[in-house]
Amino acid sequence: MRRIGLAVGAFGIGTTEFVMMGLMPNVADDLGTSVPTAGYLVSAYAIGVVIGAPLLTALGSRIPRKRMLLLLMALFTVGNLASALAPGFGWLVAGRVLAGLPHGAFFGVGAVVAARLVTDGRQARAVATMFLGLTVANIVGVPLATLLGQHLGWRATFLVVSVIGLVAMAALARLIPHVPVDAHQSLGRELRALGNRQVLLGLLTAVFGFAGVFAVYSYLASMTTEVMGFGESSVTVVLALFGIGMTLGALVAGPLTDRALRPTLYGSLGALAVVLLAFNYTAHVQWAALVTVVVLGAVGFMTTTPLQMLVMNKSKDAPTLASASNHSAFNIANAGGAWLGGMAITAGWGWMSPTLVGAVLAAVGLGIAVTAGLLDRTPNPSRVVASGAARERARDSVS
Repeated sequence: MRRIGLAVGAFGIGTTEFVMMGLMPNVADDLGTSVPTAGYLVSAYAIGVVIGAPLLTALGSRIPRKRMLLLLMALFTVGNLASALAPGFGWLVAGRVLAGLPHGAFFGVGAVVAARLVTDGRQARAVATMFLGLTVANIVGVPLATLLGQHLGWRATFLVVSVIGLVAMAALARLIPHVPVDAHQSLGRELRALGNRQVLLGLLTAVFGFAGVFAVYSYLASMTTEVMGFGESSVTVVLALFGIGMTLGALVAGPLTDRALRPTLYGSLGALAVVLLAFNYTAHVQWAALVTVVVLGAVGFMTTTPLQMLVMNKSKDAPTLASASNHSAFNIANAGGAWLGGMAITAGWGWMSPTLVGAVLAAVGLGIAVTAGLLDRTPNPSRVVASGAARERARDSVS
């Protein structure tokens, strides 16, 4: 039940992160710009995450974890309100950056908290439960928010997301117990852990591998209407199908990662490259396109839990900054994938060209992951997050 509070926060963050893909044509029309240019709003949010994850994590390194989570969700709410009230495209870009600032730090701190609230050997499942908030956002939050934006305007969507932020704050305050900062934790120790070669290779894997997902997902709304042959009203259905796939991927990834971390990572990245390549062909057959969207969501999101656990395990006793930086890596992937996919479209290669770009990026990510595995001298990494959980429980039993 405690992890539900984290999942509610993840739901709000997931809604605002992914809803722009469904609203991109509407925002472009309203603000008088092109769809590829509106794609910079995806990149703007991602840039906020990249900047905010290490910065806010460092600034909050000595703040108790529950209070830190509440402060981050408050900043998230303000950023979405600023987006809703933006008078022009430039101000909307700024609002998206502000809303993205707390994203990485929230998931970084939240992942460590989630792992320390469970028994040994179930850490990946705990982290995956938090990530379920993101997947449910894509099934419920994003489609409904997109539908709302199509009928009442995109500003209404961000107003509703601001309300979700307030609800998430209430859930965190009610459900998350007090989790003190580890007495041994320091910014210097976190920075040294971040310099671990395996951590850096894990972050690089996330940058390339997950960029393959966003090269396509950023333009899924336009692919739905321009290539698959569906009407605008079907965009919400397609986004919901992607979210269902993400949920299936998250549910499977947790137990598989607890059992075999690296094989889960290799398998998900390899499958992602194959599915992205296949999508270039299945998109022209409606039923096959819908099936591919579900599978793409599943294999794409299966990469997140093993990557998160990898950097947390390899950063030894200082996992918070590495965990947050992993979300910076994911959002560099988001920004880079959206940019590269938009470049392919702008170059006149067609609406489905991002699928080929994404397949190449996923293959590069797989190559980096395999290289990291070959260089790793500890194929069964110690559960340092688990040991952190044991310390917390021991401290609680003494007190």
